[in-house]
Amino acid sequence: MRSFEYASPTSREDAVNLLAENPGQAVVLAGGTDLLSLMKDDIETPTRVVSLKAIGDLDGLESGPDGLRIGALVSLDELAGHEGVKEHYPALAQAALGVRSSQLRSMGTVAGELCQRPRCWYYRNGFGLLGRHDGKSLVTAGENRYHAILGNAGPAYFVSPSSLAPALVALGAKVRLLGPKGDRELLLEAFFRIPSADGEREHDLAADEIVTDILVPPAAGPNATYEVRQKEALDWPLAAAAVVLQMKGSRVGSARVVLGHVAPTPWVAGDAAEALAGKTPDEAAGEAAGRAAVKGAKALSH
Repeated sequence: MRSFEYASPTSREDAVNLLAENPGQAVVLAGGTDLLSLMKDDIETPTRVVSLKAIGDLDGLESGPDGLRIGALVSLDELAGHEGVKEHYPALAQAALGVRSSQLRSMGTVAGELCQRPRCWYYRNGFGLLGRHDGKSLVTAGENRYHAILGNAGPAYFVSPSSLAPALVALGAKVRLLGPKGDRELLLEAFFRIPSADGEREHDLAADEIVTDILVPPAAGPNATYEVRQKEALDWPLAAAAVVLQMKGSRVGSARVVLGHVAPTPWVAGDAAEALAGKTPDEAAGEAAGRAAVKGAKALSH
């Protein structure tokens, strides 16, 4: 690992200032479960690491009639074990428990989980976010069975690795960011983006900004997260879906379906939501929604 300066500010503002002093060369450390691996592999080479661990007001999890506030430093274990989350946002608790390593759940933070970098082996081996060499995609010509089948019309073929993001996007969550110019909020759906050129990132997060809170509105109705995985031990899912239903009696009034691990962003499956509207939520409706969810998918060679 290369040498770096370590900073441990005690306020949000100091953290932002430390990042702004060294734009592009300073990185944020929360739980460190992803960043330290990237630094050891020489993928991230910061000259300054700004730890957020001493900033007390980035913690805390509050549930009430206005919804849910999740502090950036809340651990995945805290999220999964919170009674208000388990009762009203089971999709979120299920997604957190989908991270099968107890060590990662105890150390990993909610903001860090959302901001983790792709698991694409081309990226992790130093070929950049778009996985290119000499201007050509290594993904399309190489091993690509775990790459994107949706949102892959451009040069990005990695899949968003976040387990929490599909549930939070389906629930209509917002993310609050802090930078030198102050706070800004945006829908979490807009926080994720598909890069179209080298040098672009997959998050709408400036080099001198930090995530401070995730805000989730009151749950509209029944919600759940479903995963398909190769093994029950620590691994990332092959595919996931978070579903939120707003019921009208025994039928679905409206739905929100967001897919995970199949596109460079959490993928809002509007066709699947339309397939569920007006239906009784049974196996036939689920199968129809599943077929609609992959409408327009473009399979890679593997």
